[in-house]
Amino acid sequence: MTPPVLDNLPDLALIRPGRVHEATGAGRRTFAAALAGRLAGPVLWLQERRERDQLCPQGLATFFDPARLVLARPTGGRALLQMAEEALRSGAAALVVAELAEAPDLTQSRRLQIAASASAGGRSGPKELPRGLCLVPEGRTRSNAAETRWHCSPAPPACGGDGHTRLLWELVKNKRGQLGCWEVVLDEGTATTASRAPKMEREPHAAPTHA
Repeated sequence: MTPPVLDNLPDLALIRPGRVHEATGAGRRTFAAALAGRLAGPVLWLQERRERDQLCPQGLATFFDPARLVLARPTGGRALLQMAEEALRSGAAALVVAELAEAPDLTQSRRLQIAASASAGGRSGPKELPRGLCLVPEGRTRSNAAETRWHCSPAPPACGGDGHTRLLWELVKNKRGQLGCWEVVLDEGTATTASRAPKMEREPHAAPTHA
């Protein structure tokens, strides 16, 4: 299957390597899959064993080669976070996706950040530090050390209806700069950004950067 075309999406620099980020909302898995498609190297995707809504690797083929996917299903949230921490520290995967029942607390998220930034990589690892992405259900976020937080939700259909799926990707937390909102259009074989919403209010005390 031909990978989707991803034009004018949020600058990848907003989702910095060597850091852990969060995505919430109904479209959080699509956000993770699209991010994986923009990176090179293995993708480790962690789900709790009790999670009924299991990930289907074939469903990710629209965004990236499922052969790059390593799916692990540990028992319990604590084991999942430990596995994510070890994977980030090893640098063996370009992206570590952790599906959680709720956002990690301040201590847990700090441990993940330290592991991501301390990655040694290695000869067979990615050229840059790994990225971590925690997928959190709607309403289960909390104050923690996540570098950025994205809210991913369905967008109203275009006037007249064009048959495309539209998503809103809102950057609602950014420890290093401004916030923003992107309307992403998904179609069979293509995924393009139709428009970017007006810039949102900057977080207090955040250093201005070009988003």
